[in-house]
Amino acid sequence: MTDVFTQPELLFRWSGEHPFVLAPELVRLRDERPLSRMLYPDGHNGWLATGYDEARAVLAHPGFSNRYELMHLPIPGMTETPPPAPTGDFLGIDPPEHTRFRKQLAGKFTARRMRLLTEQVAGFTADRLAALEREDRPADLMEVYARPIPALVICELLGVPLADRDYFRSLVNGLLVREGVTPQSMAAAWNSIQEYVRDLIPAKRAEPTDDILSELTSGDLTDEELAGVGAFLLGAGLHTTATVLGMAVYTLLLHPGQLAALRSDSELVDSAVEELLRYTGISAGTVRVALEDVEIDSQAIKAGETVMISMNAANRDPRRFVDPDVLDLRRDAAGHLTFVHGIHQCLGQHLARIELRTALPALLTRFPTLRLAIPAHEVPLRTEANMYDLERLPVSWEA
Repeated sequence: MTDVFTQPELLFRWSGEHPFVLAPELVRLRDERPLSRMLYPDGHNGWLATGYDEARAVLAHPGFSNRYELMHLPIPGMTETPPPAPTGDFLGIDPPEHTRFRKQLAGKFTARRMRLLTEQVAGFTADRLAALEREDRPADLMEVYARPIPALVICELLGVPLADRDYFRSLVNGLLVREGVTPQSMAAAWNSIQEYVRDLIPAKRAEPTDDILSELTSGDLTDEELAGVGAFLLGAGLHTTATVLGMAVYTLLLHPGQLAALRSDSELVDSAVEELLRYTGISAGTVRVALEDVEIDSQAIKAGETVMISMNAANRDPRRFVDPDVLDLRRDAAGHLTFVHGIHQCLGQHLARIELRTALPALLTRFPTLRLAIPAHEVPLRTEANMYDLERLPVSWEA
């Protein structure tokens, strides 16, 4: 192997042999050099972390920044420097600004509060199951089931009219980093979401209701910051859980033995959700930039150098998970990096778990003969973006 990895495009696609199988070159790199040099598309000579311990160490280290404008992106064709995070996007800022936002939001997404949502999630799920049953076969599970449930939940949480969810879905798609999407078009999509939320804020201040946006108006966030935070939460809540739910179903349909085990054992759902999160992931990875000279795994990372953390490779590291390429719903997959690690760990992870624990078994119980309606390799799974996107999931079943 060469000293510098020169194929960043392999980070954004699975092997051609089967969905969710890593490219052999990436596997070899992880096993031989879990923290290695990588040549970025814009010519930057940065780093790639593929090992679990190395990825976790970078994510936890305070010497790394998540500020967008400092990053070099490993995505093929993306050679422009990203703009700074817009107001309210606390993912793209560092402490102490990040801490101020996170403190106000953390109490709104506790595991306890999310558990209280279970009844509402179950109600939304039941409605979508009935809608799916009315569909002609084959039906698109993403359109009828996987996307509407998170949209209903996040709109309920934030106090957004449900009639606007399709509008938000189109705007959220414009925030995904992929071929043909420019920093300018992403900024336009963000501004449109922000503008809508900004229009909601006066009403929330005047007559607060039982939703997160109303609660946030009692804090010290400005209207501009509230609009940005609301836009960020809507974007994250609409897309990520929908994709994970769709990919979980897709994966189970590719593993009939594991699917049968989950159907027959209701006690398996918690470990099944964690294993499906580990196995499928949400994205190819995330990026950090060294603010100072940092040593990770005896490697000296210089200030200003970008590190790409490959979540897929780290979640398949045999040093952390036994037989990591095998889907095993009984595995203890706790500690996977799908929701990242450190101060930028996903704020909505508890909500995502509640939705998955509710929607997955309900679907499998209601449709015991559910199956893919097209060959597995024809399912349009897009992995070249910063977040994965399962465009369609055509399924069928026996009446």
